[in-house]
Amino acid sequence: MPQIVKGGKYLFGWSRVGNQGKIKIPPEAYEEYNLKKDKYAILFSGSKTSGGFGLSSVRILKNSNLKELIDKNTLLANYKIPKGEVIELKNKKYCWLKIYEDKSITLPDRALKAFGIKENDSLLSGRGSHLAIGFIAKGPIFNEAKNHPEIEIFE
Repeated sequence: MPQIVKGGKYLFGWSRVGNQGKIKIPPEAYEEYNLKKDKYAILFSGSKTSGGFGLSSVRILKNSNLKELIDKNTLLANYKIPKGEVIELKNKKYCWLKIYEDKSITLPDRALKAFGIKENDSLLSGRGSHLAIGFIAKGPIFNEAKNHPEIEIFE
C-alpha cells in the first residue's frame, strides 16, 4: 500500500466505477477492515475537500464514536430502507449496499448521483480512518496520486 507523501494517507489503489455502478473494494482494504464478516456496507458522504464516500459496516460503526448514529437510525442500521436509497442525516448522506463475494459493491444511479460519482470515474481508495475505507473523488490527495503510476488499479 503506497504512501505518496511523507506522513500522508495510506492508499490501497484506484477503483474504477464500472458498468451499472460496480466498484471493486481493493483486496488489502477488504482484509484490513475485515469485511468478510459483513454482508452489507454502510456508505456515507466524504468531506467537501475529498468528495466521494466512506465505506464501513454496522459492525464497525457500532464499536465506534458513531455508535449513536447507528442506534438512532434503526431503519439504516437494520437495512429497512431500500438498498441504495440515500438518506440525509445531519448534513451527511448515507445508504447501505450489499457486499458481493467478488469484493465489490454496486451503487444504483441515485446513489452515484448523491455521492457525485459517474460511471468510468476513478476513485482513490485509502485508509480513511479505523472506521471506513475512503473512496476519494477529488482534492489534493487525489491530484497527487495521479502522478504515481505505481498505484494499482482495480476494475
